[in-house]
Amino acid sequence: MVRAKTVAHSQNPSNQDTPNYFILPDLISHCDFPLVYHSNGDAVAAQSVRWLDTNCPDLQKKHRNDLYGLQAGELTAFCYNTASDERLRVVSDFMNYLFHLDNISDGMMSRDTEALSDAVMNALWFNEFYRPTGTTKIDCVQPKDESNAGKLARDFWGRCIRDAGPGCQARFKENLGLFFEAINIQAIARDAGVIPDLESYIGVRRDTSGCKPCWALIEYALGIDLPDFVVEDPIIITLNQSTNDLVAWSNDIFSYNVEQSRGDTHNIIVILMNYHGRNLQGAIDYVGDLCRQAIDDFSANRLKIPSWGAEVDDMVQRYVICLQHWIVGSLHWSFQTTRYFGSKGQEVKQSGYVKLILAGEENGS
Repeated sequence: MVRAKTVAHSQNPSNQDTPNYFILPDLISHCDFPLVYHSNGDAVAAQSVRWLDTNCPDLQKKHRNDLYGLQAGELTAFCYNTASDERLRVVSDFMNYLFHLDNISDGMMSRDTEALSDAVMNALWFNEFYRPTGTTKIDCVQPKDESNAGKLARDFWGRCIRDAGPGCQARFKENLGLFFEAINIQAIARDAGVIPDLESYIGVRRDTSGCKPCWALIEYALGIDLPDFVVEDPIIITLNQSTNDLVAWSNDIFSYNVEQSRGDTHNIIVILMNYHGRNLQGAIDYVGDLCRQAIDDFSANRLKIPSWGAEVDDMVQRYVICLQHWIVGSLHWSFQTTRYFGSKGQEVKQSGYVKLILAGEENGS
């Protein structure tokens, strides 16, 4: 294991001779899964983004514009394309909310991420009404009035648990808790100006991706509740992890340009350049190979799924197909959203050419 390296927050981890552009790996061509979009996806996405917009009165104008350019509801429509409109709306609300949590936690001190976690998890465990527990890890008293993040969580979760099975609910809460633990680890490293080693980063990144609670919502979207013996099966665990890795590593590639412009070092590309002697393009290419390997591993391991009888096998098949939709849907959506390439997503998708953004420069300019 390579020891963590301390860097200034404002430091650009790229080498001085790094060119002012890089070329994306062609992951779309490597992924031959069919791209499917929900028949009512646009309408549900529009309802969902308005839900977050109207319930976040303190958003700055830029963040409000970014919210609509994000198209989290459209990502949901790619990934959960067989869900009923009602369930798609609940999942879409969570997707918008998850990106919102990611945005507001960026730059937070570890103390603040713990407070955010406490507010959200409180809403999941005590959904009927706000109940300060006094059990927060942070050395402060929980507020008398519930935070906006807690209110949003209480709203979508209250609708979700009307139909979600007990296993699905338990997995969602457990995995969202892991997400908050991971972003707190990330915040501690950011506070200390530390870039983690590769092994440490991979473990944390598989939780900061936010994919694991999304996998629990596959069950909700499909109206199933997988038995524990299925969820704990090594092949199912591997399929989940391959999908998570594809989403996380491809996201590190797609988000790198924006992140490097603001000095964010929570990215596998930064680690490969700092600790493993790779230049920018070499690191991009290496992570592209990791993405291709994740897709190949998924395809190989889905052929090894055990049989548990017709009823369970049908649920598992539908679940795995939804993971497949996540792989292909997230790749295509990454060029549709303005989050990574501004208004030039389709152009970048065709050419693969990405010009590095200078510090303070607007994405897509």
